[in-house]
Amino acid sequence: MRSHLLNDTTAERYRRSVTEGIERVAAKLAATDRPFTGVSVDGLAPAIDAIDLDRPLHDTTAVLDELEDVYLRDAVYFHHPRYLAHLNCPVVIPAVVGEAVLSAVNSSLDTWDQSAGGTLIERKLVDWTAARIGLGPAADGVFTSGGSQSNLQALLLAREETKTDNLAKLRVFASEVSHFSVKKSAKLLGLGPDAVVTIPVDHDKRLQTVALAHELERCTRDGLVPMAVVATAGTTDFGSIDPLPEIAGLCEQYDTWMHVDAAYGCGLLASVKYRDRIDGIERADSVTVDYHKSFFQPVSSSAVLVRDAATLRHATYHAEYLNPRRMVQERIPNQVDKSLQTTRRFDALKLWMTLRTMGADGIGQLFDEVCDLAAAGWRLLAADPRFDVVVEPSLSTLVFRHIPAAPTDPAEIDRANLYARKALFASGDAVVAGTKVQGRHYLKFTLLNPETTTEDIAAVLDLIAGHAEQYLGDSLDRAS
Repeated sequence: MRSHLLNDTTAERYRRSVTEGIERVAAKLAATDRPFTGVSVDGLAPAIDAIDLDRPLHDTTAVLDELEDVYLRDAVYFHHPRYLAHLNCPVVIPAVVGEAVLSAVNSSLDTWDQSAGGTLIERKLVDWTAARIGLGPAADGVFTSGGSQSNLQALLLAREETKTDNLAKLRVFASEVSHFSVKKSAKLLGLGPDAVVTIPVDHDKRLQTVALAHELERCTRDGLVPMAVVATAGTTDFGSIDPLPEIAGLCEQYDTWMHVDAAYGCGLLASVKYRDRIDGIERADSVTVDYHKSFFQPVSSSAVLVRDAATLRHATYHAEYLNPRRMVQERIPNQVDKSLQTTRRFDALKLWMTLRTMGADGIGQLFDEVCDLAAAGWRLLAADPRFDVVVEPSLSTLVFRHIPAAPTDPAEIDRANLYARKALFASGDAVVAGTKVQGRHYLKFTLLNPETTTEDIAAVLDLIAGHAEQYLGDSLDRAS
């Protein structure tokens, strides 16, 4: 079994095995003509259930053959231009090269003596991102597993900075379309069930600052403590960007921590054309960025950034075997001092490889392309009487639904749109997402692939309309 360990004696076997795996994936990518096969849970589960994990195949080729049947054939391929569903981006090749390198070397980014250069590369990228945001010379941060963890850590810091022992008095303010991780984080942090105050949004799905000001005033008047305001730069459902400068002004007025969840909108930090859409982000106390959404990085690649590096002390614990206090005086850089995680992958390498190969402008141009595509898609939808589109996009998301030509019960329209989404997924021809707007079912395009064209959008809209009309026609037949 030692022959499977990666070391100096097995380097050639490693090269052959990884090359074989890469060739399988490359062949699959080249041959994939739709984002999904349409396989059902019942259709795929028996093949996986039948595998006896206690009877290994002892051969990489045989394992890859099996993997073709249980994964590669039926995977959902985000690189396909008609994958239009969730916040999953196609990935750039330099980042995938970085993934292969970091997996093989297997550095752990918790302490200097496990990562050395990896530690310094991550710190350099944190500084680069903080500078792009404009957080100032005292800024710092750390890579995380994703936006939910970044939001949790930011709110942990905000909670500790209030210096309030009575957690029941703490309040967090976020828009009604903010990410669910805000409420989840509040619960994990031991805050009360009423801790998160939901602020209504305007027609463009942006937080209403007048309502926020009213709630902040009421909070202080009632003897409660405004712990944090979470502004969103790119909501999951709409891609909407809250009015950051106005929110920053209110946070300063009420001495409240300002966190910006830019997990989606962080691509604008590299944008050549649309950077001004997140003006005001530089006034935040903390910022979440997900490079694996709009920097075209493989999952996972995220970070939380803070204006004041000293606030990261709230996540610091010292263990004698790992990061004893004396290392601080010795100026040994241990990233575990800043992180909620201990063992942690060198995910920063993927972004490093990308920037050193493509440059920030290269990333920004790709993100600008999908923003332009969304604007073109909105014009298509707005001009098409078959659809109702909710809001003009700020980033690359379109929320809409099919509306039949004849007057139809709203509940029946809901069912038609749900059916259209399911039927489209089952066909494998395209993948779209769904959400609710004012209690009604809508469909969603999340456009993160520069290879997607307006022709793709138009073709998928025709497919959706066809499925919806088929459902409505069948419904009429059943009713008669």
